[in-house]
Amino acid sequence: MRQTYHHTLLEQGDQKTEERGTWGGRFEFLLSCVGYAVGLGNVWRFPYLCYRNGGATFLIPYVIMLVIAGLPLFFLELAVGQFASEGPITVWKVSPAFHGIGFAMVTISGMVCIYYNVIIMYAIYYMFVSFVSLDGSVPWGSCGNPWNTDSCRSEPYPALDTMDESTKMEKLYSQLYNVTCVGDLLGNFSSMYNSTFTDPSHLNSSMVVSDVNKECRIRYVSPSAEYWERAVLRVHEADGFEDMGNISLKNVACLLVAWTIIFLCIMKGVKSSGKVVYFTATFPYIILVVLLIRGLTLEGYEKGITFYMTPQVHRLTEAKVWGDAATQIFYSLGAGFGGLLTMSSFNKFKNNCERDALIVGIINCGTSVFAGFAIFSLLGFMAHTTNQDVESVVDQGPGLAFIAYPEGLAKLPMSSLWAFLFFFMLLTLGMDSQFVMMETLISGISDIFPRFLRSHKTSFTAFCCVIGFLLGLPQVTKGGIYMLTLMDWYCGSYNLMLVALAEIVCLMYVYPLVGWFWPQHEGKKTLFPFMEDIEMMIGHKPNPYWIINWVFLTPVAILFIVVVSATQYAPAKYGDYTFPPWTEGIGWCMVVAPVAMILLVMAIQICRLGLKAFSPTGSWGPANPEDQTDKYASLRNEPIMVCSMSDIKLDSPSYIGGVYSSSPTGEGSIPPVTGGVNMDSLASIGGVATPLRHLPSLQEQERVGQELETAA
Repeated sequence: MRQTYHHTLLEQGDQKTEERGTWGGRFEFLLSCVGYAVGLGNVWRFPYLCYRNGGATFLIPYVIMLVIAGLPLFFLELAVGQFASEGPITVWKVSPAFHGIGFAMVTISGMVCIYYNVIIMYAIYYMFVSFVSLDGSVPWGSCGNPWNTDSCRSEPYPALDTMDESTKMEKLYSQLYNVTCVGDLLGNFSSMYNSTFTDPSHLNSSMVVSDVNKECRIRYVSPSAEYWERAVLRVHEADGFEDMGNISLKNVACLLVAWTIIFLCIMKGVKSSGKVVYFTATFPYIILVVLLIRGLTLEGYEKGITFYMTPQVHRLTEAKVWGDAATQIFYSLGAGFGGLLTMSSFNKFKNNCERDALIVGIINCGTSVFAGFAIFSLLGFMAHTTNQDVESVVDQGPGLAFIAYPEGLAKLPMSSLWAFLFFFMLLTLGMDSQFVMMETLISGISDIFPRFLRSHKTSFTAFCCVIGFLLGLPQVTKGGIYMLTLMDWYCGSYNLMLVALAEIVCLMYVYPLVGWFWPQHEGKKTLFPFMEDIEMMIGHKPNPYWIINWVFLTPVAILFIVVVSATQYAPAKYGDYTFPPWTEGIGWCMVVAPVAMILLVMAIQICRLGLKAFSPTGSWGPANPEDQTDKYASLRNEPIMVCSMSDIKLDSPSYIGGVYSSSPTGEGSIPPVTGGVNMDSLASIGGVATPLRHLPSLQEQERVGQELETAA
């Protein structure tokens, strides 16, 4: 029997499905990956972790975790997205039971987008304040402002090691210690030193600064800390989660600006964001170089650099050091969010994503180390001018970005200019990551409903940005920092690691097992089918390094991170305020929700399809016909149906795919499929109809046609 196949696009009325966008060039994709991977964490978290975990020693576990966890996951997500040319939700036709991975990725990215743009909003606010202060000094550089308290201190701490004993005692009692409190503790001093002290003046300076006297130390607050807490946040006017106070209008305005910028940059998808990254991905490096050069000219810079690079080899025996290194690599490269998968889905099929993964991973690691030099040179200068140790001025997260850095910048000549450039750098660092996470959310949903949403890309993007703005409003109340901290604490934690683990199980274990016991293509058995898929794209077999990591080392590393994180778990808190138990429950809901989606979708697919839920659907393979070679060549002879789940109707147009069959003599024909595609037929081949894919298979259409002919 000779068969003829006609390829058409499924239409409803006059509507056609918009095609997915593509990168303007390979360099746009590479810059977007660099911008996504190199974010705020490289500037405010990596230097802190180096300080906390042994300085230069931390680089050893950091590089090892990059090799066995970071790079393999990075390459894996780039490869699966590029191979199928689909977003994080629709790409999992390789095993429909794991379709929930895509929903989990989109959920995590959506939650992180909400609070991440609030952090960008703070950078915008500081940038605006620095700009309007260009003719003078920054407002957080001194005390005496309306928001300051009596505890504010802008003068350097006394250099006690350069003073004689009498001068030293005078400074201690007049500036640093409460004399009355010291007098109340004289009995403790008498017991410790086996002497009788009846007056604070009988003590020497070594006794006064000892731990016995710690509670009598006068607590000062830097001007930058009070500006952050009392002027920007106004958190002192809130009473925890019980009373988060009113909305801060200035922060609302800056949040609106932040979401407007995001919308303008991504409203056309990768066609617009791909051009923006030429600036946003490269500008931070210019500022980091300028800050490093300036930092190395400041007095005391060597204190910070020495502190940053002094190794403590004995720390390598601590599990916490390795856990911190693994966690930093995991979050820095952005695996599990769906962003890498989304970006690579817009690539050309033959792009060498293996090379891109290596380039971006090395750039990301190098940027973290380089940023450490720039930042610690400033912190060394700050420690020198305040007569403190470097560790006393180091903090993490928002505390480092909006307290320690501004404090150091305020002491530079032309402080407003340097502050403006620094916060503009933070803005560009944050925007790159926000672009990708928002595109993950938007593309993921658009791929489910391509007929409507792709043709209304700008409107749907605006809708998502408005929702993000509204959901961010609780975080710009006077107690909004508590909500931001809660989301940051839980949104991307265990769930992110478990999503990455599910990806590996699907592609490295389930996909090979199904291919071995139930061969899909002409009965050919293969041990690692995804390796062959990658070979089709990059032109050579993946290095054994990738296979060893994907099959063994990377899953072990992920489980290690989960275990170490669980042993170090502590409830969320901000400063001295410990969050109430009910907020911890909300936090765990944010952790569990994405994981529950994976399990729920898996259960639904198994109920619908049985064990076939773990088999690739008939449409799994390259998206474009010219790329459908080797074992996927049969896809060329299958009808193309551009549709979404909402398009599957019994009253769809009479010609879907146009399958005609006739014998050489013209006898015995099978009429065109006229009844549309019902959900039962879809279920038999794995279930979810997706854009620009080949559903249903030829055999399935023939079966449906025969059933309709019999029924007639």
